Amino acid sequence: MTLSTWLTFFLAAWAISFSPGAGAISAMTSGLKYGFARGYWNTAGLIIGILAQFVIVAVGLGAVLATSEIAFSVVKYLGVAYLIYLGVRQIRTDAAPVAVDTGNPTHFSVRELVVRGILVNLMNPKGTVFLLAVVPQFVNPANALTPQYAALAGTLVFTDMVAMGVYTLLAAKVLRLLREARHIRWMNRIFGSLFIVAGVFLATFRRQA
Repeated sequence: MTLSTWLTFFLAAWAISFSPGAGAISAMTSGLKYGFARGYWNTAGLIIGILAQFVIVAVGLGAVLATSEIAFSVVKYLGVAYLIYLGVRQIRTDAAPVAVDTGNPTHFSVRELVVRGILVNLMNPKGTVFLLAVVPQFVNPANALTPQYAALAGTLVFTDMVAMGVYTLLAAKVLRLLREARHIRWMNRIFGSLFIVAGVFLATFRRQA
């Protein structure tokens, strides 16, 4: 892989990572509820999810989702159902204020945050198909594929870690201003609604012929 090719993908990766979507919403929700240090565990799950998608594309299984309407629809609607579930649960979340610097937020679980991040990205075939369309453009089949895939995956992981960290931090900073129960209640409704909207948009996504 040439330096110019990598730099082009590096710029594209920033656009991919910062583009609004279910991952960004998930990161902001976690930052809002738990603060940056704890909420960032959700990003670990998002990274695992995007890496899993990348591996699927790299080994060619992504082509199945791109060519099989049934397989694509199954994964898509599982993702739709999960995003709507997250949205409804967020809307119904206890409105009690959450501390950022001190105290332990109720029901805080590293495992839950990581698993949620994994599922948000993994159960989104739009991401898989998008990677399937983008990644091959930066791979030279005449050279060893593994080092090229490793470079691209590492680049995407880096930009995603930064982007999701920014979303998490912004939400955590906003949380410092939200001390009244009614403020938290409205924020839960907003983020819950965004999850549901993301699910609806995912439902409208169609496999490219």
